[in-house]
Amino acid sequence: MSTPARKRWGRRPGPSVAVGPGERVLAAATTGDGVVLAGTRDAFYVVRDGDTRRVPWEQVEAAGWDRDTDTFRLSEVGAWGEQRPVHTATLDEPGRLLELVHERVTASVVLQRHVRLGRRLGLRVIARRAPSGAGGVQWVYEYDEGVDPDDPEVRAAAREALELAQRDVGLP
Repeated sequence: MSTPARKRWGRRPGPSVAVGPGERVLAAATTGDGVVLAGTRDAFYVVRDGDTRRVPWEQVEAAGWDRDTDTFRLSEVGAWGEQRPVHTATLDEPGRLLELVHERVTASVVLQRHVRLGRRLGLRVIARRAPSGAGGVQWVYEYDEGVDPDDPEVRAAAREALELAQRDVGLP
């Protein structure tokens, strides 16, 4: 004879998401067409038509919510010249998912520094790592619109900015 399950008052059961070992879903939301978005301490998950995509928080380039259209958008870090994966979904009730995304992405940023290359344009040197502290620090550049990363002067300025940032924080 089994013991009856205890009812949790005020909490609806969340969507079921298969997550990585040692992870548990902290917040989730389901779209009207059945796409599940979920977050754990370590990653963001998109479950669409039975396919699950895991995006570690340090690989999230940006995320945002448009209240007027109830649209959530998350873009992944990408390589220069390649299209970045972007995930969009319409959510009637995002619940705590938005808070979790903001908190986890912010926790993954070790350093972000803007370097001017002229009057208006520049680049950012960004250091990211898993919010759990696991793994190494990833250093990336983000270029302002109109900056050519193949320009030798831009490359030299980026290299110098990276070396300075690494010395400042003591991270290679």
